[in-house]
Amino acid sequence: MGSISLKTKSKSNNLTAPGDVDLGAMIPLMTTTLGTATASVTFSSIPQNYSHLQVRIWGYNTSGSDRTLYLQLNSDSGSNYRNHWLSGNGSAASAGADSAATTGILPLNANSSQTGFNGDSTKASVVIMDILDYKDTNKYTTVRTLGGWEGNGTGYAYFASGLWMNTAAVSTLYFQLPYSTNFGSGTTFALYGIKTAGA
Repeated sequence: MGSISLKTKSKSNNLTAPGDVDLGAMIPLMTTTLGTATASVTFSSIPQNYSHLQVRIWGYNTSGSDRTLYLQLNSDSGSNYRNHWLSGNGSAASAGADSAATTGILPLNANSSQTGFNGDSTKASVVIMDILDYKDTNKYTTVRTLGGWEGNGTGYAYFASGLWMNTAAVSTLYFQLPYSTNFGSGTTFALYGIKTAGA
């Protein structure tokens, strides 16, 4: 039977207690909660000492329509993004892809014109986005996203993946909505650094 090797924190390199095992960590880096309707959100000067990044978003837009959430890395607005997505609303599903896009495509951002869960006055989206190997300069950057919203009997679940055709380390994230749409007041963006176990 094979053995399993764990990196330990003990000076003797012996596993003496559960606390000796480096299990990795998810560290909060930056958070912003919008006090007013805002056109875009930027995280800049992202630390380069983690393995991956994760962004969590709760929020809505101020238009009367759901809007696709867009992402640009390192302020790159060139045609350097490749995207795939799959969505469903409980009765129908759709999928799509594009190439040579000028933004990464993330899940739909809910609008504020419909009633939310339990009759709340505003419908909001929840999004979890992983940016994998964000500082690796030997390959392109991959993004995967899961999101959706529940609208008191209606709603969407949405999965997207994207590729940024650039080998630069990611230091800036820029989020926006199309058609001059604003993020609503109270929308929250939180950025986390993910440390790999044993790193």
